[in-house]
Amino acid sequence: MTTASSRPQPQPGIAQIAAYVPGRSDVPDGVLLTKLSANESPLGASPEAIKAHREAAEQLHVYPDGSARRLRTALGEVHGLDPARIVCGFGSDDLLHLLAQIYLGEGDAAVMSQYGFNVYPIITRAASAEIIMAPETDFCADVDALLGAVTDRTRIVFLANPNNPTGTYLPEAELRRLHAGLRGDILLVIDSAYAEYVTADDYVPGMSLVDDAENVVMVRTFSKMGIAAERVGWMYGPPHVIDAVNRIRGPFNVTLAGQAAAEAAVRDTEFTAKLRDHNARWRAWLSQALSSNSVFVPPSQGNFVLAVFPDDDTAKAAFVALRDKGLLVREMHSYGLPQALRISIGLEAPMRAVADILTDFGARGAAD
Repeated sequence: MTTASSRPQPQPGIAQIAAYVPGRSDVPDGVLLTKLSANESPLGASPEAIKAHREAAEQLHVYPDGSARRLRTALGEVHGLDPARIVCGFGSDDLLHLLAQIYLGEGDAAVMSQYGFNVYPIITRAASAEIIMAPETDFCADVDALLGAVTDRTRIVFLANPNNPTGTYLPEAELRRLHAGLRGDILLVIDSAYAEYVTADDYVPGMSLVDDAENVVMVRTFSKMGIAAERVGWMYGPPHVIDAVNRIRGPFNVTLAGQAAAEAAVRDTEFTAKLRDHNARWRAWLSQALSSNSVFVPPSQGNFVLAVFPDDDTAKAAFVALRDKGLLVREMHSYGLPQALRISIGLEAPMRAVADILTDFGARGAAD
């Protein structure tokens, strides 16, 4: 009989991890699925990215460029950054995992906001470090709470800005106040996965803060811009952090097709603007349509909204009603928000259908 002591054992933190649960993809048989659970691009991918991806298929036998040089060059040219201070990964999650592996260990701690991205606790536990959650105010990260959660064991502060799943954000002044309150040996990780969708005038993705400091990195992704299938992410940071990540990342951690599609996507600024404008219009429309005395929608800067219902049962009933009509949204139990649903912004027809169905659950209904 095999016992636990006679087989390989994972590090203690692994057993404490609640595995990441992606959005569901199941609807009743015979019902056409409209997926509004994964914050995917409602307009698909850039036509230029699709073309580049198809052309890359002719080179399936070739290893990708391990340094993603052309992609880093494109990112540098479009965003005004030094390509040498950019590293690419298999989605932004890949880079977040590497940062935790490098800067966290047993006895260390990472601080994150109460309703922050679920990957942060996973990678912290995987590094055998302690998770410290800072309470939020009105579903938004609270700078004073984050700074108050810092101890002498803190090595990383994770901040999704805008945040998933709430959609709220910290303006530049608050972001800089957060950084100013941190010791120099604490790495501030600014996760700007939804930066392309932000319309707020006082928002910054984090590049300027990276330029001004030695302990800040900004992480971004192409997944929300129409290239979710290829999983391409990137990070801008100080040379010493980029060097550390390059030392342990996979040698070919971004596919050839992914690099080609992402390079074309970042250069197709016209498509990115079109995506942002569509999202802004229907994000505002859906937020207004759903908000009422019994349904609260925090102001969102992402490509989704969070609908907070009076109680768990109402949220569950709303989820089922939407699912039965083929409209699949994201339940929020894993984020400690069982009374809420996250709804990705889609095309006009599903947005109107969501609003019509949720009228029965306290939303006021939408005006034309």
